[in-house]
Amino acid sequence: MPIPSSSTPDASDLDLLKGTVDVMILKALSWRPMHGFGVAKWIRQTTDDVLQLEDSALYPALHRLEHRGLVSAEWGLTENNRRAKFYRLTTKGRQQLRARATSWDRYALAVSKVIHATVQPT
Repeated sequence: MPIPSSSTPDASDLDLLKGTVDVMILKALSWRPMHGFGVAKWIRQTTDDVLQLEDSALYPALHRLEHRGLVSAEWGLTENNRRAKFYRLTTKGRQQLRARATSWDRYALAVSKVIHATVQPT
């Protein structure tokens, strides 16, 4: 996920981006185990090509989630008979997805209220 070049993100911006990428990956894996390319493809298709997760964001996020016990991984063969690492959501990952989805919905609603406000500050 590219960061706009017009500004240098601070630590909280990067945390928000990481958290957003993580929750999208967890959601993708909630459907079934997938390899990294499958996760990126699902996100791209689901967002009608608006979000395109680059390898430089995807694979560090998958490794971070695996390290935290939110996903597990094992080697397998793709539909093209290529060896790939397949990621599966763990029970802990499902719990985390539910919690993060709730938080994300509250955050998105709050931002939307601000952006679409029709009442001026007093």
